[in-house]
Amino acid sequence: MSEPPSGRPAQRAGGERRSFFERLVEFVSPGPDSRDALMETLANAEHRELIAPESRLMLEGVIRMADLTAGDVMVAAPRMDLLAIDSPYEEVLNAVIETGHSRFPVFDGERENIIGILMAKDLLKLQRAPELNLRTLLRPAVFVPESKDLNELLRDFRSNRNHLAIVIDEFGNIAGLLTIEDVLEEIVGEIEDEFDDDEAESGIYTLADGSQRVAGDTTIAAVNQAFATALPSDDFDTIGGLVAHELGRVPRRGETVEVGGLAFQVMLTRGGAVRWFKTTRASAAADGGA
Repeated sequence: MSEPPSGRPAQRAGGERRSFFERLVEFVSPGPDSRDALMETLANAEHRELIAPESRLMLEGVIRMADLTAGDVMVAAPRMDLLAIDSPYEEVLNAVIETGHSRFPVFDGERENIIGILMAKDLLKLQRAPELNLRTLLRPAVFVPESKDLNELLRDFRSNRNHLAIVIDEFGNIAGLLTIEDVLEEIVGEIEDEFDDDEAESGIYTLADGSQRVAGDTTIAAVNQAFATALPSDDFDTIGGLVAHELGRVPRRGETVEVGGLAFQVMLTRGGAVRWFKTTRASAAADGGA
């Protein structure tokens, strides 16, 4: 009668698996040298067509995100779109329509005193039940420190189903806000919308009606070159910054601001900043050419 098989080979195989796992952890987790090597491995895998370019970019985004915090990605407090709790219904509705956001921090008295989050879709309840008020529609606000890791914040977003967090600094002041879209864009890149175009690398290109579409982060020098203008570039680098300075605030969607002989009509805002302008000569805009 033969002896029952020994369990030693299984233990040795298990030991080999654990050893391989330990080597993998050692390869991924140490300092910058190992991370650079991992990036190089991903590049080689793409070159050998083992993974698609999009997959490589996403994997690299995941790796880079491990070093980022909420403070690195947040929309700064001055650029936040907030609602006052005592605002009339029509004013709140107009703000929702103009900005296009689905969630809004709501403050009482001072902007620092954020008391909750309003979901844009909840405004429909006021149409069915006018006896309700804005305060009854608020949902609890989530506050996180600037130092909170993005990896951890993404897990929180997924587990508690909150898609917006208010970021506070070390002194407890409002530093900005962060959405789940902001976090995901660190992995997958900018999430495209109806105004995005793969060929608009310069940030300026011609629309069908002959006007120009200009990205908010386009340099003033590029705008001057494209329109043969002399917009000042001493204090601001981007056209969005210059337009906001001239107006005294960030313009809202649909609003038109004239600067240096050009009319900048806001096509899209995101994160409290202008994403795209429709730009024409000021005289053409006055004649109805915008």
